[in-house]
Amino acid sequence: MIDLPGMAALWDALPQARMVGGAVRDMLAGREVADVDFAVPLSPQEVIARVRAAGLKAVPTGLAHGTVTVVACGRGFEVTSLRRDVATDGRHAVVEFTDDWEMDASRRDFTINAMSATRDGAVFDYFGGREDLAAGRVRFVGEAGRRIAEDYLRILRFFRFFARYGRGAPDAQAVAAIVALREGVRSLSAERVWSEVKQILRADDPRAVVALMRETGVLELVLPQADEARLAGMVARGAPVDELLRVAALLRGDAGLFAQRWRLSGAEQVRLAALMVPDALAPDADDAALRRALAEVPGEILIGRSWLGQDDRLGWDDLRARIAAMARPVFPVQGRDVVALGVPPGPGVGEVLDAVRRWWMAGGCVADARACLGRARAALDGDRLRFAQPGGPKA
Repeated sequence: MIDLPGMAALWDALPQARMVGGAVRDMLAGREVADVDFAVPLSPQEVIARVRAAGLKAVPTGLAHGTVTVVACGRGFEVTSLRRDVATDGRHAVVEFTDDWEMDASRRDFTINAMSATRDGAVFDYFGGREDLAAGRVRFVGEAGRRIAEDYLRILRFFRFFARYGRGAPDAQAVAAIVALREGVRSLSAERVWSEVKQILRADDPRAVVALMRETGVLELVLPQADEARLAGMVARGAPVDELLRVAALLRGDAGLFAQRWRLSGAEQVRLAALMVPDALAPDADDAALRRALAEVPGEILIGRSWLGQDDRLGWDDLRARIAAMARPVFPVQGRDVVALGVPPGPGVGEVLDAVRRWWMAGGCVADARACLGRARAALDGDRLRFAQPGGPKA
């Protein structure tokens, strides 16, 4: 049974509560459980009152949907009142509260996510989720088409859960409903789509689920003309589980347009663009070439590019190990050093730095500050009058 810090205090305050959703599913599957959500046959106002009476903190994080975050022992737990749908439009639902556990479970997406468990470990399974979990089946609760029409994000969630829990052939009713309703994905917000795509690509081996997305026509909606063969080859060679690296493998189009469409974070955009730059490093590159590459690009990016560009030549694993073990060279001269040599502040400082850095790079990035400054002095000695002019060097 799961026993995270704070759970006992929450259950003391809300003895009617049950664990729901992913925590129950992963507990039964023998997987690690990091977060636990609860449901309760009480209104949000009742939850808040009982929690605060027990000396715990209650944060009304989503009252319209019945969710209160209970903070116990420094950990937050989402506690949601049992609900039934009044109206849905494929993206949002209008709900009202109930005390009927089976009705609440009936509005969940998949049978494996519709189970609940009490404090003493009794599991309530109204739709065969436990059997489906054991068999590796990802099956919608009730009619697949109806569940999808309530929220089109469930199309992508199906692929996410199939990648993580599915075995064998996918549920035929689910696949048929996805094919019929796949255009609903276009109505979803970019943020929701990208969140699910990332989680799909975090699967240990996403090849089968990506192929299923293509067969159902969903892959074309999120990653047009995806290069499945490139992804498959990279996964087969043992590349790390890295959703952005896998997007870079699949993506044939413009990384910038993809990032804009799905509203990737700034850090994700920068990393994806860097990964997709063709890399000239070969498996037999010498140390000087590696140092030059590392001076320009972080090792993590170079290693990612090596997975994307790997071919049948030998030595790629050794190349990655050498990159990981090598310290990143740092150009040892700064602008103030050049000014100290007599170059007036301004564009001339940058020109000297660029020239010396090119020399440093050509030599394999091993020259120290003294050698680099000596190079700068030698260059300045031949052009002292030009650098002494108020405007600095002329272009």
